[in-house]
Amino acid sequence: MDLPRQHHDQTLIRTVRDDLSDWQLNRVIWALDRGFTSAENRRYLQRGGGHYIVGEKLRGDSAEAAAALSRQGRYHTVSDNLRVKEVRVDDGTARDRFVICHNPDAAVRDATVRDQIVTRLEARIAGSDTLSPPKRAELAGRLRTKAAFARFLRTTPGGLLRVDRAKVRADANFDGKFLLRTSDESLTAADIAQGYKGLYEAERGWRDLKSTIDLRPVYHHREDRIRAHVQLQWLALLLLRVAETTTGDTWRNIRDELERLHLVTLATTQGQVAQRSELTPGHRRILGALDLPEPPRYFDFTPIAK
Repeated sequence: MDLPRQHHDQTLIRTVRDDLSDWQLNRVIWALDRGFTSAENRRYLQRGGGHYIVGEKLRGDSAEAAAALSRQGRYHTVSDNLRVKEVRVDDGTARDRFVICHNPDAAVRDATVRDQIVTRLEARIAGSDTLSPPKRAELAGRLRTKAAFARFLRTTPGGLLRVDRAKVRADANFDGKFLLRTSDESLTAADIAQGYKGLYEAERGWRDLKSTIDLRPVYHHREDRIRAHVQLQWLALLLLRVAETTTGDTWRNIRDELERLHLVTLATTQGQVAQRSELTPGHRRILGALDLPEPPRYFDFTPIAK
Protein backbone atom coordinates (compact mmCIF):
# COMPACT_ATOMS: atom_id res chain seq x y z
CA MET A 1 0.00 0.00 0.00
CA ASP A 2 1.36 3.41 -0.95
CA LEU A 3 1.90 5.82 1.91
CA PRO A 4 0.57 9.36 1.64
CA ARG A 5 3.28 11.71 0.35
CA GLN A 6 3.52 13.72 3.58
CA HIS A 7 3.79 10.57 5.72
CA HIS A 8 6.38 9.14 3.31
CA ASP A 9 8.51 12.31 3.57
CA GLN A 10 8.37 12.26 7.36
CA THR A 11 9.31 8.58 7.47
CA LEU A 12 12.23 9.11 5.10
CA ILE A 13 13.53 12.12 7.02
CA ARG A 14 13.38 10.29 10.35
CA THR A 15 14.98 7.11 9.01
CA VAL A 16 17.98 8.94 7.53
CA ARG A 17 18.29 11.23 10.56
CA ASP A 18 18.28 8.29 12.98
CA ASP A 19 20.77 6.33 10.86
CA LEU A 20 23.21 9.23 11.02
CA SER A 21 22.82 9.32 14.79
CA ASP A 22 23.81 5.65 14.88
CA TRP A 23 26.99 6.68 13.06
CA GLN A 24 27.54 9.41 15.67
CA LEU A 25 26.99 12.09 13.03
CA ASN A 26 24.78 14.47 14.96
CA ARG A 27 26.17 17.88 13.97
CA VAL A 28 24.84 17.77 10.42
CA ILE A 29 23.52 20.53 8.19
CA TRP A 30 20.88 19.14 5.87
CA ALA A 31 20.29 20.57 2.38
CA LEU A 32 16.71 19.75 1.38
CA ASP A 33 14.31 20.70 -1.37
CA ARG A 34 10.89 22.16 -0.65
CA GLY A 35 9.21 18.74 -0.60
CA PHE A 36 10.56 18.24 2.94
CA THR A 37 9.97 21.69 4.42
CA SER A 38 7.14 20.98 6.86
CA ALA A 39 7.66 22.47 10.31
CA GLU A 40 7.59 18.98 11.83
CA ASN A 41 10.41 17.78 9.58
CA ARG A 42 12.50 20.89 10.24
CA ARG A 43 12.21 20.61 14.01
CA TYR A 44 13.03 16.89 13.91
CA LEU A 45 16.26 17.62 12.03
CA GLN A 46 17.32 20.06 14.77
CA ARG A 47 17.44 17.34 17.40
CA GLY A 48 20.93 16.73 18.74
CA GLY A 49 22.32 19.98 17.34
CA GLY A 50 21.49 19.41 13.69
CA HIS A 51 20.49 22.20 11.29
CA TYR A 52 19.03 22.54 7.82
CA ILE A 53 19.08 24.60 4.66
CA VAL A 54 15.87 24.24 2.67
CA GLY A 55 14.52 25.83 -0.46
CA GLU A 56 11.25 27.75 -0.17
CA LYS A 57 8.66 28.10 -2.90
CA LEU A 58 8.48 31.69 -4.09
CA ARG A 59 5.37 31.53 -6.24
CA GLY A 60 2.97 30.25 -3.60
CA ASP A 61 0.88 31.19 -0.60
CA SER A 62 3.63 31.02 2.04
CA ALA A 63 3.24 34.00 4.33
CA GLU A 64 6.86 33.69 5.45
CA ALA A 65 8.15 33.69 1.88
CA ALA A 66 6.07 36.76 1.07
CA ALA A 67 7.33 38.51 4.20
CA ALA A 68 10.96 37.66 3.38
CA LEU A 69 10.65 39.01 -0.16
CA SER A 70 9.07 42.25 1.10
CA ARG A 71 12.03 43.07 3.38
CA GLN A 72 14.44 45.73 2.23
CA GLY A 73 18.18 45.14 2.07
CA ARG A 74 21.25 45.13 -0.11
CA TYR A 75 22.51 42.21 -2.13
CA HIS A 76 26.09 41.05 -1.70
CA THR A 77 27.92 39.38 -4.57
CA VAL A 78 29.07 35.82 -3.86
CA SER A 79 30.24 34.99 -7.38
CA ASP A 80 29.80 36.33 -10.89
CA ASN A 81 26.37 34.75 -11.21
CA LEU A 82 25.09 34.83 -7.63
CA ARG A 83 24.07 37.60 -5.23
CA VAL A 84 22.62 37.05 -1.75
CA LYS A 85 20.61 39.08 0.75
CA GLU A 86 19.72 37.97 4.28
CA VAL A 87 16.44 38.96 5.90
CA ARG A 88 14.70 38.28 9.22
CA VAL A 89 11.01 37.50 9.36
CA ASP A 90 10.31 37.17 13.10
CA ASP A 91 12.06 37.30 16.44
CA GLY A 92 10.72 34.09 17.97
CA THR A 93 12.86 31.61 19.85
CA ALA A 94 12.68 29.12 16.96
CA ARG A 95 13.07 31.74 14.27
CA ASP A 96 14.71 30.90 10.97
CA ARG A 97 16.99 32.94 8.80
CA PHE A 98 16.02 33.58 5.18
CA VAL A 99 18.43 34.25 2.36
CA ILE A 100 17.23 35.60 -0.97
CA CYS A 101 19.54 34.50 -3.78
CA HIS A 102 19.60 36.22 -7.15
CA ASN A 103 21.23 34.85 -10.29
CA PRO A 104 21.44 37.54 -13.03
CA ASP A 105 21.90 34.94 -15.77
CA ALA A 106 18.86 33.00 -14.59
CA ALA A 107 16.89 36.25 -14.42
CA VAL A 108 17.48 36.82 -18.12
CA ARG A 109 16.36 33.26 -18.89
CA ASP A 110 13.23 33.62 -16.72
CA ALA A 111 12.27 36.85 -18.48
CA THR A 112 12.80 35.28 -21.89
CA VAL A 113 10.67 32.22 -21.02
CA ARG A 114 7.87 34.41 -19.64
CA ASP A 115 7.86 36.57 -22.78
CA GLN A 116 7.54 33.43 -24.89
CA ILE A 117 4.65 32.15 -22.76
CA VAL A 118 2.81 35.48 -22.99
CA THR A 119 3.35 35.64 -26.75
CA ARG A 120 1.92 32.14 -27.21
CA LEU A 121 -1.00 32.93 -24.90
CA GLU A 122 -1.82 36.09 -26.85
CA ALA A 123 -1.82 34.06 -30.04
CA ARG A 124 -4.15 31.44 -28.53
CA ILE A 125 -6.75 33.98 -27.36
CA ALA A 126 -6.53 36.23 -30.41
CA GLY A 127 -9.97 36.53 -31.99
CA SER A 128 -11.69 34.85 -29.03
CA ASP A 129 -13.92 37.93 -28.51
CA THR A 130 -15.98 36.80 -31.51
CA LEU A 131 -16.66 33.35 -30.01
CA SER A 132 -19.85 32.52 -28.20
CA PRO A 133 -19.65 32.54 -24.37
CA PRO A 134 -19.71 28.71 -24.16
CA LYS A 135 -16.90 28.45 -26.73
CA ARG A 136 -14.82 31.07 -24.87
CA ALA A 137 -15.35 29.18 -21.61
CA GLU A 138 -14.29 25.97 -23.30
CA LEU A 139 -11.14 27.66 -24.66
CA ALA A 140 -10.35 29.10 -21.23
CA GLY A 141 -10.72 25.65 -19.68
CA ARG A 142 -8.29 24.12 -22.15
CA LEU A 143 -5.75 26.90 -21.65
CA ARG A 144 -5.89 26.60 -17.87
CA THR A 145 -4.91 22.94 -18.09
CA LYS A 146 -1.48 24.31 -19.04
CA ALA A 147 0.20 25.65 -15.90
CA ALA A 148 2.22 28.20 -17.88
CA PHE A 149 -0.90 29.72 -19.46
CA ALA A 150 -2.97 29.50 -16.27
CA ARG A 151 -0.53 31.82 -14.51
CA PHE A 152 -1.27 34.73 -16.81
CA LEU A 153 -4.78 34.15 -18.14
CA ARG A 154 -7.72 36.15 -16.78
CA THR A 155 -11.38 36.38 -17.65
CA THR A 156 -13.01 39.81 -17.58
CA PRO A 157 -16.40 40.36 -15.87
CA GLY A 158 -17.87 40.24 -19.38
CA GLY A 159 -16.36 36.82 -20.06
CA LEU A 160 -13.56 37.98 -22.39
CA LEU A 161 -10.12 36.38 -22.28
CA ARG A 162 -7.15 38.61 -21.59
CA VAL A 163 -3.52 38.38 -20.51
CA ASP A 164 -3.27 39.39 -16.85
CA ARG A 165 -0.68 42.15 -17.12
CA ALA A 166 -0.61 42.68 -13.35
CA LYS A 167 0.44 39.06 -12.82
CA VAL A 168 3.05 39.38 -15.56
CA ARG A 169 4.58 42.38 -13.78
CA ALA A 170 4.40 40.64 -10.40
CA ASP A 171 6.05 37.52 -11.81
CA ALA A 172 8.98 39.60 -13.03
CA ASN A 173 9.86 40.28 -9.38
CA PHE A 174 10.85 36.60 -9.05
CA ASP A 175 13.19 36.50 -12.04
CA GLY A 176 16.44 34.74 -11.14
CA LYS A 177 15.54 34.48 -7.46
CA PHE A 178 15.27 31.58 -5.05
CA LEU A 179 14.67 31.66 -1.33
CA LEU A 180 16.52 29.64 1.31
CA ARG A 181 15.60 29.01 4.92
CA THR A 182 18.09 27.90 7.58
CA SER A 183 18.15 27.28 11.31
CA ASP A 184 21.93 27.72 11.62
CA GLU A 185 23.07 31.01 13.14
CA SER A 186 26.77 30.42 12.47
CA LEU A 187 26.70 30.34 8.67
CA THR A 188 27.11 33.43 6.54
CA ALA A 189 24.62 34.16 3.80
CA ALA A 190 27.26 33.13 1.27
CA ASP A 191 27.85 29.83 3.11
CA ILE A 192 24.11 29.14 3.06
CA ALA A 193 23.87 29.73 -0.68
CA GLN A 194 26.95 27.62 -1.39
CA GLY A 195 25.74 24.90 0.99
CA TYR A 196 22.46 24.61 -0.86
CA LYS A 197 24.40 23.96 -4.03
CA GLY A 198 25.39 20.67 -2.39
CA LEU A 199 21.81 19.54 -2.97
CA TYR A 200 22.31 19.90 -6.72
CA GLU A 201 25.47 17.81 -6.46
CA ALA A 202 23.56 15.13 -4.51
CA GLU A 203 20.85 15.12 -7.18
CA ARG A 204 23.50 14.86 -9.90
CA GLY A 205 24.98 11.90 -8.03
CA TRP A 206 21.59 10.19 -7.95
CA ARG A 207 21.18 10.75 -11.70
CA ASP A 208 24.64 9.32 -12.31
CA LEU A 209 23.81 6.28 -10.18
CA LYS A 210 20.69 5.61 -12.22
CA SER A 211 22.13 6.33 -15.67
CA THR A 212 25.95 6.36 -15.83
CA ILE A 213 26.53 3.53 -13.31
CA ASP A 214 23.22 1.71 -13.90
CA LEU A 215 22.14 1.18 -10.30
CA ARG A 216 18.96 -0.49 -11.53
CA PRO A 217 17.66 -3.05 -12.25
CA VAL A 218 18.68 -5.03 -9.17
CA TYR A 219 18.39 -8.78 -9.63
CA HIS A 220 19.07 -9.75 -6.01
CA HIS A 221 16.43 -10.97 -3.55
CA ARG A 222 18.32 -11.18 -0.27
CA GLU A 223 18.65 -7.95 1.69
CA ASP A 224 22.39 -8.35 2.36
CA ARG A 225 23.08 -8.76 -1.35
CA ILE A 226 20.95 -5.75 -2.23
CA ARG A 227 22.84 -3.65 0.33
CA ALA A 228 26.16 -4.90 -1.07
CA HIS A 229 25.03 -4.02 -4.59
CA VAL A 230 24.11 -0.47 -3.59
CA GLN A 231 27.34 -0.05 -1.61
CA LEU A 232 29.42 -1.06 -4.62
CA GLN A 233 27.50 1.41 -6.77
CA TRP A 234 28.25 4.20 -4.26
CA LEU A 235 31.93 3.28 -4.30
CA ALA A 236 31.84 3.54 -8.09
CA LEU A 237 30.22 6.98 -7.78
CA LEU A 238 32.94 8.00 -5.33
CA LEU A 239 35.61 7.01 -7.85
CA LEU A 240 33.85 9.09 -10.51
CA ARG A 241 33.80 12.14 -8.25
CA VAL A 242 37.46 11.71 -7.24
CA ALA A 243 38.42 11.50 -10.91
CA GLU A 244 36.38 14.61 -11.77
CA THR A 245 37.69 16.64 -8.84
CA THR A 246 41.32 15.65 -9.40
CA THR A 247 41.38 16.20 -13.16
CA GLY A 248 39.05 19.20 -13.21
CA ASP A 249 36.99 17.57 -15.97
CA THR A 250 33.67 15.73 -16.27
CA TRP A 251 33.47 11.96 -16.12
CA ARG A 252 32.00 11.90 -19.61
CA ASN A 253 35.07 13.64 -21.06
CA ILE A 254 37.43 11.45 -19.01
CA ARG A 255 35.65 8.29 -20.13
CA ASP A 256 35.51 9.32 -23.79
CA GLU A 257 39.23 10.11 -23.80
CA LEU A 258 40.22 6.86 -22.09
CA GLU A 259 38.05 4.84 -24.47
CA ARG A 260 40.46 5.87 -27.22
CA LEU A 261 43.09 3.67 -25.55
CA HIS A 262 43.01 0.20 -27.12
CA LEU A 263 44.75 -3.14 -26.74
CA VAL A 264 45.54 -4.78 -30.07
CA THR A 265 46.34 -8.50 -30.31
CA LEU A 266 48.30 -9.72 -33.30
CA ALA A 267 48.58 -13.45 -33.95
CA THR A 268 51.06 -14.73 -36.55
CA THR A 269 52.75 -17.97 -37.40
CA GLN A 270 55.67 -16.81 -35.23
CA GLY A 271 53.56 -16.19 -32.11
CA GLN A 272 51.17 -13.73 -30.48
CA VAL A 273 51.70 -10.22 -29.18
CA ALA A 274 49.28 -7.85 -27.39
CA GLN A 275 50.26 -4.19 -27.60
CA ARG A 276 48.42 -1.07 -26.42
CA SER A 277 47.91 1.91 -28.67
CA GLU A 278 49.94 5.10 -28.33
CA LEU A 279 49.00 7.40 -25.47
CA THR A 280 47.44 10.70 -26.46
CA PRO A 281 48.20 13.99 -24.65
CA GLY A 282 44.75 13.61 -23.07
CA HIS A 283 45.67 10.18 -21.71
CA ARG A 284 48.89 11.51 -20.19
CA ARG A 285 47.08 14.47 -18.62
CA ILE A 286 44.48 12.23 -16.97
CA LEU A 287 46.98 9.64 -15.76
CA GLY A 288 49.29 12.35 -14.46
CA ALA A 289 46.51 14.14 -12.57
CA LEU A 290 45.39 10.86 -10.98
CA ASP A 291 48.99 9.88 -10.19
CA LEU A 292 48.63 6.65 -12.14
CA PRO A 293 51.49 4.96 -14.05
CA GLU A 294 51.28 4.54 -17.78
CA PRO A 295 49.98 1.05 -18.68
CA PRO A 296 52.62 -1.35 -20.03
CA ARG A 297 53.25 -1.12 -23.74
CA TYR A 298 53.10 -4.92 -24.14
CA PHE A 299 50.71 -7.17 -22.25
CA ASP A 300 51.52 -10.45 -23.95
CA PHE A 301 54.37 -11.76 -26.04
CA THR A 302 54.13 -15.47 -26.69
CA PRO A 303 56.35 -16.95 -29.43
CA ILE A 304 55.43 -20.25 -30.99
CA ALA A 305 57.34 -23.09 -29.35
CA LYS A 306 59.68 -24.87 -31.73
